[in-house]
Amino acid sequence: MNAPHELRPKNVPPAPPAVDLLTRFRTVREATMRRVAPLSAEDCCAQSTPDASPVKWHLAHTSWFFETFILERFEPDFVPHHPAFRMLFNSYYNGIGERHLRAHRGLITRPSYAQVLAYRAAVDARVEALVCGLHATAVDAPTIANLLALGLQHEQQHQELIMTDVLHLLSMNPLQPAYHGVAQLHASTLAEQLHWRWFEAGIVMIGHDEVDFCFDNEGPRHRQFVERFALASRLVTNGEFRAFVEDGGYDEPAFWLSEGWDWVRANDLRQPLYWRHDAETGWQEFGLHGLQPMDAQAALAHVSFYEADAYARWAGARLPTEAEWESAVAADDGSALSQAFDTCWQWTASSYAPYPGYAPQEGALGEYNGKFMVNQYVLRGGSCGTPAGHARATYRNFFPAMARWQFSGIRLAQSAPRGY
Repeated sequence: MNAPHELRPKNVPPAPPAVDLLTRFRTVREATMRRVAPLSAEDCCAQSTPDASPVKWHLAHTSWFFETFILERFEPDFVPHHPAFRMLFNSYYNGIGERHLRAHRGLITRPSYAQVLAYRAAVDARVEALVCGLHATAVDAPTIANLLALGLQHEQQHQELIMTDVLHLLSMNPLQPAYHGVAQLHASTLAEQLHWRWFEAGIVMIGHDEVDFCFDNEGPRHRQFVERFALASRLVTNGEFRAFVEDGGYDEPAFWLSEGWDWVRANDLRQPLYWRHDAETGWQEFGLHGLQPMDAQAALAHVSFYEADAYARWAGARLPTEAEWESAVAADDGSALSQAFDTCWQWTASSYAPYPGYAPQEGALGEYNGKFMVNQYVLRGGSCGTPAGHARATYRNFFPAMARWQFSGIRLAQSAPRGY
């Protein structure tokens, strides 16, 4: 979940009852704070890489979203909680105005963490008061409901980003501390035997039907042709990728795209992001549960597109296209393809680009998605950090090819032999 996404313009449906909106709003907002609960104020204020954000910023930005796109527009006699917050916690909406540099978010020592929590509580109270008063016009109530749904989906994206950003932050601490408060997210279970599920060539339907919520990059629904292909029944494991590492995979340019090889050489890379190795302890992996002996049966995580593509070449396979992935998951009977949504996002070979007929929404919210459709690759599925109910088969996550601090893994694909 890189840049947040946006609702596709469509006919505005009737607004759900206020009690349903409030329940949903409170559930999601409380879920965010449960993820933050194990952290100290110091944990929440640091930024370990320009690609990540401090937890404090995530908490403020998600509140800023509701204040900016709902309260400012619909609250009677709106007054901003603090005028400076409009700039400090704006992520990338140029249509809103000035914004603080992403790489410098960790320098925002003021407002304090306590003041951000107070901001969050104030926004919660004002949004709830607005929802309780949804006896406005027939147009306003459904629009507010739609924007609220979008804001909650946006917050769920940041719930996962909180976990990935905290993991990177803790990994930079020489004490290698664990994130306390959750069980080990990478379930240590015996990996099933990998087998191939074949799918026949044909025209498949791709994209969301837009009957219920979707981000605008998931539509319009359209046809694509796929040749006969196969997907691996499960994700690549640590043990399988370790064989690539120990076989000199990071030293063999034949497996790497040219840009990926330059990236490996420039950064002197020899292994995935959170792997550790020395003669005394052997292979270890740092995760939200701390530094632990590597579980060879666990799904590989935190690899870049470059690493995923290189491994696939070494293994005599390839990465799937997003059309193959989505059509296979839609056609699956629920047992042939495991780990589709609950383990790691899966890199595809598809560049992040608009679907035929795509059009961004007008106004500042139109910046949410379409302007990022360049120099990025699509990931499909979901991860152990994705909130329950947030992922779906049409969901298009996207990151630059070198990104690997997210829960990103590999599902292999194969093409049918030539002449089939």
